[in-house]
Amino acid sequence: MSVTPPGPIGDPLFGNARQYADDPFTFIRACADSYGDVVRFDLGPLETYMLTNPRDIERVLVADAEKYRKPSFGDDAIGTLLGDGLLLSEGETWQRQRRLANPSFHTRRIGALAGTMVEHTDDQMAGWEPGDVIDVQLEVARLTVRIIVSAMFGTDITEEEVRTVQENLEPLGARFEPDPRRFLIPNWVPTRENREFDAAIATLEDLIDDIVARRRGTEYDPDIDPAGTDGIAVRGPAGDPDGGLPMDLLSVLLRAYDRGEQTEKNLRDELVTMLLAGHDTTALTLTYTFYLLSKHPHIRERVEAEADEAVADGPPDAMDARGMTETERVLNEAMRLYPPVYTMFREPKLDVKLGGYRIPEGAAIMLSQWAIHRSPRWYDAPEAFDPDRWRSERRADRPRFAFFPFGGGPRHCIGKALSLLEAKLILARVCSQYRLAYEGPELTLRGSLTMHPNHPVPMRVTPRSDN
Repeated sequence: MSVTPPGPIGDPLFGNARQYADDPFTFIRACADSYGDVVRFDLGPLETYMLTNPRDIERVLVADAEKYRKPSFGDDAIGTLLGDGLLLSEGETWQRQRRLANPSFHTRRIGALAGTMVEHTDDQMAGWEPGDVIDVQLEVARLTVRIIVSAMFGTDITEEEVRTVQENLEPLGARFEPDPRRFLIPNWVPTRENREFDAAIATLEDLIDDIVARRRGTEYDPDIDPAGTDGIAVRGPAGDPDGGLPMDLLSVLLRAYDRGEQTEKNLRDELVTMLLAGHDTTALTLTYTFYLLSKHPHIRERVEAEADEAVADGPPDAMDARGMTETERVLNEAMRLYPPVYTMFREPKLDVKLGGYRIPEGAAIMLSQWAIHRSPRWYDAPEAFDPDRWRSERRADRPRFAFFPFGGGPRHCIGKALSLLEAKLILARVCSQYRLAYEGPELTLRGSLTMHPNHPVPMRVTPRSDN
């Protein structure tokens, strides 16, 4: 057996980074299809090993998770953006922040947020007129920004603040699109891209500071938590310093700050992370779901029937969402075909053995949802949109990590339940009233921190009563 995994040949300076930058999705799939369970290539100076077997991915994320950490890339733009928030922090910092955040994501608290989600959805749809053509990606992103701020910051965000978030996402996203030249240009060089990136971060941090300022003094008010108004939301247990107090994330962090457990930087890093990660992936999941439903009317009709049932007795709640099994299968299939997080990285803390090969300490290990989710090794007709593949009898024989849109193991996405409930309720509310028909070009994609459409996603709004 070769001591080095197989992989594509790159050029002397950039390795395979040019091929990856030109089209990361084609490159990833080609490598997965051609080279087996472990593929080696160079992304500029970064020695990278891509795993294509769910068994090995489960080892990295679950069984041997303590042997791996989030990688420290030479270009630390993501560290500049997210700092020591939950996505990037390690060790005791991550454990402390996760412990603080857990009650905000408790199942009962998330369920109690259903009314807030529905209200924001209705407000968003109130601006739609029959026959309008909307950019559905932009519409659902605005909606999910409002929801995450209400749910986790305990306040509302103004229209101007929503526009500020949206206007600054483009320079942030552009900074993370694959480009081999970045390895040659330090972050401190005042290129136009670096200046725009830094300005966007400063603007978002100012917005976060404004939200924190108007919340200070209310973090002990039991009525401030949007999930607490019906009396069933989770509170801190007896004897806990947060017992009986609001459990939105900002309230929790502000009280921790008062106890000396958070710095201003901890607070800002966590809130920037929550604002960006907490809305983007849900918005993208909904964007791709609406696109796929438009292309498959027979499946859309099944979702509509379930939506009608969910809203039959009034605004849908968490119990209604639990019954939306058809919609859940559609969401799973949308995330399989178009995973918002299309690749993840880990770095071994010591030499490890995976797929029969030694992978050295400090190398980058790529775990690609895009490669695994579309592999014919794990899925029949992998390019087809087939929600029925998520029925229990068809999914039973697939490996656990043949599908991992929310990661896995100790560092799985803390917002999974929030995102799925939000997506179901938005679909129930929209699909019970409207049909959205895609009127754009063939869908193309671009890679950044998450996978975005490479163009607007125009959809015509038609009331179902007109069909």
